[in-house]
Amino acid sequence: MKAQNKMFLRMGLLVTLAALLIPANQAFAQRDDRVAAAAMMSGFFLIFCIFFLIAYVYHALALQTIATKTNTENPWLAWIPIANLILMLNISRKSIWWILLFLIPGVNIVILIILWMGIAEARNKPNWWGILIIVPVANLIVPGYLAWAD
Repeated sequence: MKAQNKMFLRMGLLVTLAALLIPANQAFAQRDDRVAAAAMMSGFFLIFCIFFLIAYVYHALALQTIATKTNTENPWLAWIPIANLILMLNISRKSIWWILLFLIPGVNIVILIILWMGIAEARNKPNWWGILIIVPVANLIVPGYLAWAD
């Protein structure tokens, strides 16, 4: 019985060694593209996360600069995700209860436009800059313009 166990152990080790030494795409007839697809998706996700992080830092810096230039309390709230809405309400001199309107789908877009119009007025800029926040490329320019243009 011991001799038979030793033989099975040696055969198992030999099969394991062969499986490690022979590349997988040569051992099997089919080629598996799932690994390449997963690598592409991981790369895309990494690029998306880096772009999102850059956009978040840019927006937070712009909002903090706007809050500093308008003498609003607690400009550091620009870095906290929900608290930055409260900071934006304070900059535009709107009631804190407006944050409930952000929870209503569709209404939140209108409230966001009104909020950015109020921020533009607080920075002594034309209020039509707030409307540009819904334009896809202009929404990246508007916070920077309101923060760093004199």
